[in-house]
Amino acid sequence: MSYREAIRRAMLEEMRRDRNVVVFCEDARFWTMPTHGFVDEFGPDRVPIMPISEEGFTGAAIGAAMTGVRPIVDYTIANLMYVAWDQIVNHAAKNRYLFGGQASVPIVFRAAMKYANATAAQHSDRPYPQLMNVPGLKIVVPSNPADALGLLKSAIRDDDPVVYFEPLLLWSAKGEVPDGEHLVPIGRAAVTRPGRDVTVVAIGDAVPAAMKAAAALSDRGIEAEVLDPRTLVPLDRTAILESVARTGRLVVADPAHKTCGAAAEIAAIVAEEGFASLRAPIARVVAPDVHPPFSPALERLMYPTPERIAAAAEALVTGAPRKELVGP
Repeated sequence: MSYREAIRRAMLEEMRRDRNVVVFCEDARFWTMPTHGFVDEFGPDRVPIMPISEEGFTGAAIGAAMTGVRPIVDYTIANLMYVAWDQIVNHAAKNRYLFGGQASVPIVFRAAMKYANATAAQHSDRPYPQLMNVPGLKIVVPSNPADALGLLKSAIRDDDPVVYFEPLLLWSAKGEVPDGEHLVPIGRAAVTRPGRDVTVVAIGDAVPAAMKAAAALSDRGIEAEVLDPRTLVPLDRTAILESVARTGRLVVADPAHKTCGAAAEIAAIVAEEGFASLRAPIARVVAPDVHPPFSPALERLMYPTPERIAAAAEALVTGAPRKELVGP
């Protein structure tokens, strides 16, 4: 099934399983949305159509979560979360701590991340690096339909707030999804391709690019191991360090900005805890610290591509100067 259909199936299964699961959304009636048709099945009490006031309905959903409801908050586009930043950062993330563990906030914040479709700076951000700095939040970025379904179901059942980011470029991507109950544990990475020469840790929609890069490298005699963290908080540090211990080299591919990003954190972990395993410097293939341009031709130059990832990995293995095709 498609990535989008996997998200839809996860929400349907959880709403049918547990009447406390509700969806707060703005666009449930649009056929392109994963929540299309939910009002017809579950009614407006469980799928309330919200006004365009992200701070307002996020606050309402957090309050509902603290009374035992399990809300899924659908922002449609990740940039729209910024309007509700105070609610997410100061309330959802902190309330368990502020109440001394006597309260929980079982809520999922769903947000699709656009890019490469000329939606410009107001609609093309990847906010997860900012939220990684906020204790109390779990952050998930699935890269394929099976993980999209299994991680969303786990997020809905979690008693802490989970921010669930969907790369919109992957909504149409198709893959096999297991029948029956399928749960993917939060906080566990997956090796999507084994290798011996270099580790490529890829995030979100950089995973398909990394897989293509690994296939191209294999033709040149370089075997790249591709590791998908799947969850950025908590991050599976053990899996990353074990992979680097096997290969001795690390490339991190992340479509988010370079400074203070997830790639920087992963590189720091390996530098601090796995330095003895490294046989070459760590390389990052990321987006530059600029706003995404409206021009499709310019925007395509920003993000990790199979060519950029392969060039970085090949330079680490061969010791040749790295040829940076585009980006920072």
